[in-house]
This record gives sequence, C-alpha cells and structure tokens, in this order.
Amino acid sequence: MDGIVRMGRIPGSKNKKMWIREGDVVIANPWEIQDSKADVIWKYTRPQVDWLERKGYLN
Repeated sequence: MDGIVRMGRIPGSKNKKMWIREGDVVIANPWEIQDSKADVIWKYTRPQVDWLERKGYLN
C-alpha cells in the first residue's frame, strides 16, 4: 500500500506450502532494519481477492 517495491521472504514454516507468483495479493511485513525487504505473512486466494475487491478494500 505504501508503493515501495520490496523483496519478500517466506518464513520457514510456510516455505514449502506457499508458492507466490507475479500478481498475487499478499500481506507483507516490512523489516525494521532494511526497508527494501519484507516477510510474506499471508497469501490471498482468488475468491478472497474477489471479495476484497467487491467490498472496496482493493482498488
């Protein structure tokens, strides 16, 4: 939402279960030390993205 492009890291517990592709909607938590990097916390599925768009949470 802040418009900064970051390199995301998937934490170890979700590493093998979550695949991220270009265009996916995710929640990322920026690092405090390096603002150019972030941890990927959650990946939304297509039905969840559709719901968020209908409710006006995504532009």
